Amino acid sequence: MTDKNLLFGRFLQKEGLILFDEIYKTRELQNKHNLKIGERACIKGWLDEETVKRILVIQEETFKKFGEIAVEEGSLTQAQVDELLKEQKDEYLFFGEALVQLRILSTEKVMEKLKEFNKIKIKETK
Repeated sequence: MTDKNLLFGRFLQKEGLILFDEIYKTRELQNKHNLKIGERACIKGWLDEETVKRILVIQEETFKKFGEIAVEEGSLTQAQVDELLKEQKDEYLFFGEALVQLRILSTEKVMEKLKEFNKIKIKETK
């Protein structure tokens, strides 16, 4: 893996601050927390699993957004899609936040290392 493609978790691992198992646990927490729009719609009872699967197949073929297809198919209203997207954005758990929640690193350490990581990324884009 080149530094250009380095993710924050791997950066922290290279710095000796976290282990691979901790990256995995952090990603697991993110996956549980950062639900996809179809999952959110199922939880609300707006879509069933079969409808979500059907929309996902259409999405693979058309490269359209899930919400766009759901509205076109009459499965969701635009207002429902907007609500789901707002929830998804508002509740998104970033990798650094997950590290803090799991008590792997402090907020201060995450912020310090994120600044260093971003400096590296900015240099690589120039």
